Amino acid sequence: MQLVEPTDFDILGYLQSNGRNNAVNLAVALDRERTYMNTRLRTLCELGCTQRVGPAKNSGLYEITSVGVAALQYRSANKDPDVDFLELIHEAAEASPDESVQ
Repeated sequence: MQLVEPTDFDILGYLQSNGRNNAVNLAVALDRERTYMNTRLRTLCELGCTQRVGPAKNSGLYEITSVGVAALQYRSANKDPDVDFLELIHEAAEASPDESVQ
């Protein structure tokens, strides 16, 4: 599985710059459909790039993780066929786990 250019990186960049947010606000800020934002956020959670936060288990509030920060840092490697991008960003996040979340 690969991150979607540019949408996934736009989401991660927005969360890194602006902190926690929900799909509705992200859709407006990034000029995308809300249903598409829900799909991408769910995928980013599955990949470990974002996580749901909030008092409720199924809260619609998301924040970037150290894996998401690494994805932004190594974005240029996302389309390199010789690089396992997901492995790269997970290893980078493990090497510096505190370099992330707001």
